[in-house]
Amino acid sequence: MSGVLSAVDARTKLVGQNRLELLLFHLGGTQQFAINVFKVQEVMRLPPLTEIPDRHPVVRGVTHLRGQTVPVVDLRNAIQMGPLRTPDEEATIIVTEYNMTVQAFLVGGVDRIVNMNWSDILPPPGGAGRQHYLTAITRIEDRIVEIIDVEKVLAEIAPYNTQLSADVYDQELLERIKGKDILIVDDSAVALQQMRSVLEPMGLNIVQANNGLEAYQLLAHWKEEGRNINDELVMIITDAEMPEMDGYMLTTEIRRDPELKDTFIILHTSLSGNFNKAMVEKVGCNGFLSKFAPEAMARETQRLMREKMGMPPLV
Repeated sequence: MSGVLSAVDARTKLVGQNRLELLLFHLGGTQQFAINVFKVQEVMRLPPLTEIPDRHPVVRGVTHLRGQTVPVVDLRNAIQMGPLRTPDEEATIIVTEYNMTVQAFLVGGVDRIVNMNWSDILPPPGGAGRQHYLTAITRIEDRIVEIIDVEKVLAEIAPYNTQLSADVYDQELLERIKGKDILIVDDSAVALQQMRSVLEPMGLNIVQANNGLEAYQLLAHWKEEGRNINDELVMIITDAEMPEMDGYMLTTEIRRDPELKDTFIILHTSLSGNFNKAMVEKVGCNGFLSKFAPEAMARETQRLMREKMGMPPLV
C-alpha cells in the first residue's frame, strides 16, 4: 500500500480537472469509509503504542515515526461508533497530515484507492448519528461510501482558539469594507464556523456556500440580478476539497468569466502547503492559507482587502 501512495506526482495531474482519489477503508464492519489520498502519508500495521496521561478518550496513545511523536486516534470511536475491537495484530493506521500536523487514524483495515470525479461526490444526507461526521458520500460498485469530516474529528480532540485580540484588525480598512459581502465556501461546518469567528469582527456580510458548485451558482444568480459583484464582493475564501465542484475548479471557472475574473480568491485548505502553493499559481488564486490559523487568516485576508480597495499596504 505504501508503494501505491508514493505516486503523488501522477495524482497532482487530477487536480484542476475536478478529480480526486479516495483511500477506502473499514472500521471493523462492512461499511466503507474514505479520505482523500492527498492527505495520506503512509499506511502501515499498528505499531507499539505508548499511553499518555490525561489523553482524549479517542486517542489510543502515541507512536514514534521518523523522529516524530504521532498521536493515534481510534477513528471508529471518534465518530461515535464505539471503540475499534479489531485485534492489534490485524489493525492498521493511516498516517495523515492535516493543518500542518501529523496524526494517525486507527482503522480496521485499508481496502484500495479509487479515482473519482468530484461531481460524483455528494453532500451527506441530513439526520442524526455519524452523519454529523461526514463531509460527503459517494457510490462505488452499488455501495455507499462515507467520506469522513476529519477536520471535525480533530477539532473535537483539540479545539481551536479563534478568538483574536483587537490589534489584529485594521480599523482603517474595516471602515472601508463595512457591510460588503465576503463569500466563504467549505463543506465542513466546523471550518465555516471557524472562518466566521475570524471574519465577523470585520463587519462584513458573510455569505456561505457548502461546495464549489453552490458558490458558482450563487455568483451566476448575482450576475442575473445585475449586481456589481466586483464592487460589492470583497473576496472569496474557498476550501480545496468539496463535493460536486472543488475549489480549484471553482477558481478556474471564475477566472474564465469576464465579469468575475478579477475576484480576489484565497484557497483555504488543510492539504499540504507546498502542493497548494503550486496549485494557487496554476489556477490563479490570489493567496493560500493553511487551516486553521486564525491570526494568519485575519492578516492575509486584510492584506488582500487593502490591495483590492487600492489602499497602501501596512508597514
